[in-house]
Amino acid sequence: MVEVVSSQRVFSGRAFSLRVDQIRLKNGNVAQWEVIEHTGGVAVVPLDAEGNVVLVRQYRHSVGETLLELPAGTVKVGEDPVACAGRELQEEIGMAAAKLELLGEFYLAPGYSAELMRIYLATGLTPSTLPQDFDEDIQVERIPFDEAVRLALSGGFRDSKSVAGLLLAAHKR
Repeated sequence: MVEVVSSQRVFSGRAFSLRVDQIRLKNGNVAQWEVIEHTGGVAVVPLDAEGNVVLVRQYRHSVGETLLELPAGTVKVGEDPVACAGRELQEEIGMAAAKLELLGEFYLAPGYSAELMRIYLATGLTPSTLPQDFDEDIQVERIPFDEAVRLALSGGFRDSKSVAGLLLAAHKR
């Protein structure tokens, strides 16, 4: 078992906090680990009645690129992840889902982050909007599901949640 010798939160921000831990390993050595604390995230594979995936294109400052992605967002403290998925659909693509089905969950980067990402399949889409977050500038795009899966397999998506979500949805179908 690993023993935590000390732990200090060195930063708290809007999206995450950073903690620095000193841990004693099984071999007795003490190592320092930086850990990003995160409330978790959701990504949604929204399928419309015509078999299209509804995607968002938005600028991501951390990588300096505009990316095509699945709608996604951060789970608020105390928020149910399914409710978060529904809220993000309304905020980002202006749709509500009759059904949200969990496809899978995974840690985005367990080497340094505690963020757990849950992927949902959304069907039975109907128009329903909530205001976008103030820091979002999103364009909505629809792509046939099979084409989106081909893009996921060929490098057309550059974020892990979109690749994983589309492949999980393809496996489900």
